[in-house]
Amino acid sequence: MAKRVRAKKQLGQHFLTDLSIAKDIVNAFNADSTLKHALEVGAGMGVLTKFLVKREDIQLTVIDIDTESINYLKEEDWIENDRIIDGDFLKANLKELFNGEPFGIIGNFPYNISTQILFKALEHKDQALEVVGMFQKEVAERIASKEGSKIYGITSILLQAYYDIEYLFTVGEDVFDPPPKVKSAVIRLTRNSVDRLECNAELFTTVVKQGFNQRRKTLRNSLKALIKEPGQSAHPLMSKRPEQLGVEEFIELTKLLG
Repeated sequence: MAKRVRAKKQLGQHFLTDLSIAKDIVNAFNADSTLKHALEVGAGMGVLTKFLVKREDIQLTVIDIDTESINYLKEEDWIENDRIIDGDFLKANLKELFNGEPFGIIGNFPYNISTQILFKALEHKDQALEVVGMFQKEVAERIASKEGSKIYGITSILLQAYYDIEYLFTVGEDVFDPPPKVKSAVIRLTRNSVDRLECNAELFTTVVKQGFNQRRKTLRNSLKALIKEPGQSAHPLMSKRPEQLGVEEFIELTKLLG
């Protein structure tokens, strides 16, 4: 049996070693027991997995791109091999994996792809009803931040349009092997009641991105290329900067420009 898995810098691996924190992360997942399926991304040596397999309310699937981690887990007797997938989460066909059924995502996410993991969940928002994960603290704060904050931005808006986001707790550097150079944090995303935006979703994304790409300017200036009529430019929202607008106001702006 493999004694341990070597953390690989190119995969952004920092293995959590504190079992109490691992238990807190797992307890934060599917708290109301509405989900049947759980997908753990980047299981490493299974510190979260050991708690997840004990949960009787979920059917666990584990995916990891690290072959060494996969081999380590397959040698353990507390998880069935058919629950383990050797593969890249970002390329996985999640709809097929769960036969179109709802699922949740959990993990001590590799920091170099943590935001990509969330946007993959967003692509499958009709199925991916919850995400609980470990992120770099600054990334977690940005995702959970509200309008008016200096760190509020594109990622905040696009995710908050479809998910309620909670910053759960901060995690220090000393509970990882190897320790990262930054603090970490655990957040939870829960799918909200928005079935579809009350505007053109593609244009909404364009408006958000163009607005924040020149965040120091008013929206009248940063969205100049999208303004077709003088009346649009005169709208009160156009005199604001992007970080002053919430999701609903960006929807209103998109409808105006659409």
